[in-house]
Amino acid sequence: MTRPTWSRTQQVTGVLRSETVGGLLLLAGAAVALVWANSPWREAYATLTGTYVGPEALHLRLNLAHWASDGLLAIFFFVVGLELKREFVLGELRSPSRAALPIVAAVGGMAMPALLYTLVNGLSTNGAPEGWAVPTATDIAFAVAVLAIISTHLPVALRSFLLTLAVVDDLLAIMIIAVFFVDSLNPAPLAGSVATIGVFTLLVRRGVTRWWLLVPLAVVGWALMHASGVHATIAGVLMGFAVPARPEPGERVGMAERFEHLWRPVSAGVAVPIFAFMAAGVSLGSGGIGAALRDPAGMGVALGLVVGKLVGVLGSTFLLARFTRAELDQSLSWWDVLGVALLAGVGFTVSLLIGELAFGDGTERNDHAKAAILLGSLVSAALAAVVLRARNRMYRRIEQEETTDQDADGIPDVFQEAAADDTGVRPADAPHQH
Repeated sequence: MTRPTWSRTQQVTGVLRSETVGGLLLLAGAAVALVWANSPWREAYATLTGTYVGPEALHLRLNLAHWASDGLLAIFFFVVGLELKREFVLGELRSPSRAALPIVAAVGGMAMPALLYTLVNGLSTNGAPEGWAVPTATDIAFAVAVLAIISTHLPVALRSFLLTLAVVDDLLAIMIIAVFFVDSLNPAPLAGSVATIGVFTLLVRRGVTRWWLLVPLAVVGWALMHASGVHATIAGVLMGFAVPARPEPGERVGMAERFEHLWRPVSAGVAVPIFAFMAAGVSLGSGGIGAALRDPAGMGVALGLVVGKLVGVLGSTFLLARFTRAELDQSLSWWDVLGVALLAGVGFTVSLLIGELAFGDGTERNDHAKAAILLGSLVSAALAAVVLRARNRMYRRIEQEETTDQDADGIPDVFQEAAADDTGVRPADAPHQH
């Protein structure tokens, strides 16, 4: 009787592991929030996100919006930590030569948006330079979902380039949050959090996977990190890094991959969509996008995502390939990199989080930053879709030409034509052609 239910559960979690589904749920959460926040029932949305729950004695009496950004996003960053660990140990990032171009692309793609934002706000009398980090992050779930929807014939190397770029981008964004967005530091809870995460690390390295041991430790480590003044999502990243990635003898996959397989549906299907729902509900009634772009902070964010990411990713990659021995994968062209550079401008989850940290939740400037993040991400996604769809059509046409066999002789026409160019005779039609 229980087997069909379990089978349906497996099917649901399998669907939620899909990058396309995760990105669509993220977009749906943001869209619902945006519509609700601009409807006649906007006060109900504000009341919901502003509702406080949690124990005051443990410094965990937070409104639901903060629970989403501080609590649920810790699950997202735990999965990011697992992915980073696997990439460093087993994936593209273990080889410096293969990872050089996407790593430099990620660094350039973070530096240029920050520079553009700083220029816009530094030259303005009412600028907000504290928001320099908002346009630096790429939303890996959203960007990969867009690529998954478009890509039917794009080279595998293109997806690998984007994933490596996004993983490094996430790592740099985590470092920015840890270094630049720390409230008044409380050493005692921080030491307690580090000690708890140390016990978690010891257990997983000894092969312990019992949830009733690891989950309570993770919650305690997260709560102490939150109380220390360091953003609580850092605890999720550290615990993700702690999980061994290399398979033990007799295992097909490592613990990090098993944990990622278990927690990714929770992250993609629950944590990130709810965060998007709680964070993206900005009211556009008072000036809307126009007001956001008149604010130097909003203009800096929008330019950083649409222009800064493009120039930073494409420019840094081209310069590295031009002046060093680093080369693009043979299956890629610079038009493909242009599409990825545009897609890197989709900054959503982490950008919204950094916006709240930089400007404060509920402030007018943060609302303008949110609107600019939405606008910049949508424009970047649309431009990337135009370029990548054109590239996808080209690669599909090439594949069709390489597989077409009109005379059904088992030899694709393209090879017959190549042979004819060399010998003047088509192999299949030699008796008939002169």
